[in-house]
Amino acid sequence: MTKKSLQHLFRSFEHKRIAVIGDVMLDKYIFGKVERISPEAPVPVIDVSSQSYRLGGAANVATNLRSLGATALLFGVIGDDDDGKILASQLNQEFLSADFLVTEHVRPTTAKTRVIAQNHHIVRIDSETRKSISRTTEHTLLSLLSEHLHILDAIILEDYNKGVLTASLIKKVIAFAQKHDIPITVDPKKDNFFEYKHVTVFKPNLKEISDAFGRKFSNSDSDASLACQMLQKKIKAENIVLTRSEKGMTVFNGKAEHIPSMALDVADVSGAGDTVIATLTVALSAGLDAVTAAKVANLAAGIVCAEVGAVAVDKNKLLSACTDYFGSEPTS
Repeated sequence: MTKKSLQHLFRSFEHKRIAVIGDVMLDKYIFGKVERISPEAPVPVIDVSSQSYRLGGAANVATNLRSLGATALLFGVIGDDDDGKILASQLNQEFLSADFLVTEHVRPTTAKTRVIAQNHHIVRIDSETRKSISRTTEHTLLSLLSEHLHILDAIILEDYNKGVLTASLIKKVIAFAQKHDIPITVDPKKDNFFEYKHVTVFKPNLKEISDAFGRKFSNSDSDASLACQMLQKKIKAENIVLTRSEKGMTVFNGKAEHIPSMALDVADVSGAGDTVIATLTVALSAGLDAVTAAKVANLAAGIVCAEVGAVAVDKNKLLSACTDYFGSEPTS
């Protein structure tokens, strides 16, 4: 791809409307100092200096889509609590709509509180449930989605095993997508791993695919290819994109192509998977083939891994990285 064609590609992202369906989360950060041990128990006392909030899970995927210029429609479930209100407020600050979030009064908003002192992660406190959403909530989500199918360029299913993506909901959303010829990409977790059949792209990591099959796949190219082959045979996905940490990615669509990692300075891998599925999906919706889209997503992952904490990919940095990469890539 030339610099001009890449610029045209990135401008086209602004016309893409992509639904993200799955587990939304609120990430809380409490920062402080430890200068003493509690007299009540042998634990550090944190003197709090500040706290901040970030969007996590499916909400972080939506943030990455918006950062790339696309319009994200975020479908998920929150509780009737303070964390739900904060999450909705954070969405508004990120110019994302909370209109497609369904409030379920019997469940808490998924929230993860991280306590950090002197740049050390002291503890993480999770407030969540993994119970499946109610049939009523599922029906409401499907109704909201069906009202907007005609404007969508792609759908992302973002699964963190928090109960939103039930087997029933997965099946119905995939049926919607197939009926309306909408590409559908999946970032899975273990519980419903094999429910995602006949999707456009299925993006597990090495641990997830090993857990799903109950066997240990090594990070070698041969094992990655075998794992992808076994998975494609079982779920009939058009493309498998297996993320492999420092080894990069393997894209499988009948044959395997291995893409080396582009992460040169790894500061933090938090949220890198969210960046990959967002970038991969918007690139596919803009007309790239799965292998080229995965290369763009791989570059995006390298950019965010150089930052501390879960951050959205910078569109201009990604364009620059793509220009350097594809400009030097040998022609076939």
